[in-house]
Amino acid sequence: MAVSISAVVLLGIIVVLLIRGGSVRLGPALACAGFGFFLASTGAAPVINDVISAVTGVISSI
Repeated sequence: MAVSISAVVLLGIIVVLLIRGGSVRLGPALACAGFGFFLASTGAAPVINDVISAVTGVISSI
């Protein structure tokens, strides 16, 4: 669970930096956040979770 919280914080910081830097406007950032929120309630959520867990497992074993 600590990995998912860290990923959320990291991705949140990246989004804030992209918005402040002018690379991404607020509207598209909110649209992507809404897409991610609704994607989390679909059948794809467990697959995405498994892929992220596998990637973090590989990274931690290096």
